[in-house]
Amino acid sequence: MKKILALSVLMVTALSLSAQETYENAKIAAEDLNGTARYVGMGGAMEALGADISTISTNPAGIGLFRHSNVSVSFGLVSQADAKSAVGGSKTNASFDQAGFVYSARTGKTSFLNLAFNFHKSRNFNMILSASNGLNNASMNKLTYAKAKNGLLYEEYTNNNGEVRWDINRPYLSCNQLDDILAPNLNYDESRPQPWGYYDGASYQFDRAHKGYIGVYDFNISGNINNRVYLGLTVGIHDVHYKHYSEYSEDLTDFGLTVADDREITGSGFDVKAGIIVRPIESSPFRFGLSVSTPTFYELTTKNYTYVTDGRNTHSSRENNDAGPRTSYKFKLYTPWKFGASLAYTVGTDLALGATYELADYSSMDTRFVTSSYSNRSESDRTMNSHTKNALKSVHTIKVGAEYKIMPELAVRLGYNYVSSMYETDAFKDGTLDTDGSYVSSATDYTNWEGTHRITCGAGYTYKNFNVSLAYQFSTAKGTFAPFMSYVDDTTPADTNLATYTAVSNKRHQLLMTLGYTF
Repeated sequence: MKKILALSVLMVTALSLSAQETYENAKIAAEDLNGTARYVGMGGAMEALGADISTISTNPAGIGLFRHSNVSVSFGLVSQADAKSAVGGSKTNASFDQAGFVYSARTGKTSFLNLAFNFHKSRNFNMILSASNGLNNASMNKLTYAKAKNGLLYEEYTNNNGEVRWDINRPYLSCNQLDDILAPNLNYDESRPQPWGYYDGASYQFDRAHKGYIGVYDFNISGNINNRVYLGLTVGIHDVHYKHYSEYSEDLTDFGLTVADDREITGSGFDVKAGIIVRPIESSPFRFGLSVSTPTFYELTTKNYTYVTDGRNTHSSRENNDAGPRTSYKFKLYTPWKFGASLAYTVGTDLALGATYELADYSSMDTRFVTSSYSNRSESDRTMNSHTKNALKSVHTIKVGAEYKIMPELAVRLGYNYVSSMYETDAFKDGTLDTDGSYVSSATDYTNWEGTHRITCGAGYTYKNFNVSLAYQFSTAKGTFAPFMSYVDDTTPADTNLATYTAVSNKRHQLLMTLGYTF
């Protein structure tokens, strides 16, 4: 009969003092290139060009360049064609990406006051990640053994025979959910003279299907002064819907073991964005823009169902112990400030050129645990924030784009993005941290992604007040996957547990259509 070490979902009414960990937070904080087909087709390099509703989130002053009211809606397909179908993940998904309007009112001969609302999908989580490799005698349960050996799992006590034993009902915060499943069922047997042991691994297979999105609802007020200075302010509401299901299998010396993890993160947040566009020379179409965005202040809830199977007996793990609930909890996340600078130039009415630079320091993200269910007060998780500071770094984004009108009704577009890596070269998920983020964690794997390249193109056609645009985006990023952190034992080399790293990639194709009406 298969051994099932289960951790069931607990619906808690009491508030748990918990926070999330660096690598999960990075998924929530990152953003995709998305919006209208015109914006995507030009690589999003429209922060100084303006007059596209997607600039409401990147440089709110761009809405100030509208001289007519407009309504638009965008939808399409996202495909990860080179991925393998696994654990219920789909390689191609339909997506509703944008819907919004701009109301433009003239306030003077050359001045306007504009109001706008826009929804767009800032993050599309749909992705399948797979990796496999040898283990060279390393294993997940061997890491649990190493943590126990270093006093990172349970409180010690001395029994009536004078023997040192461990109280599995009193875990430390560094004892994560998987440790709490593996330790009492695979690693620890207090009846033995040496109660701790482990099983070596030969190989592993990992598959995870990510699903969901972050939707952003932006409200904007903007305008221009004599067609020379454009100002804008946007308040955004962020709606998070993230899910993943993964299966991690190890071929151990005596049997096979599979860890299944089903996690969901939901919640909301808000941010404020401000921008300015200036045309410094009255006789020149050249203009530049500056923008700033506050952190997104998230309040999130996560819950999970995690179990382990092997080929022996059946065991269940606890949803609770003396350290508190594990599988459903609330936390806060404050993403970094973001700054942008942009340039634009037009040649007559036929050619538009744009370039944008953005900076965000992800090492400054603030992971927080809620301390009061009544006042909603929270405190920074200093231990996890220190890990974030060491694992993540500033991200530099460069966007360039062009639009050329072949005829007044028909335009073609090209764009390119480079987004630098968020991760330090030697970053890893540290399962030894004495923090709530480690305690509630249910996965040991991590991926350090390198920089992302995006190539975009598109076309748009206008007929009277109607317009339709199409865009294609190809994005690619390489990464290094590890099933768990490595551990080196200088005293007993046989206990060393070195993870085997695997090269992975994420190649995504997007087709996008926008329908618009100007009035």
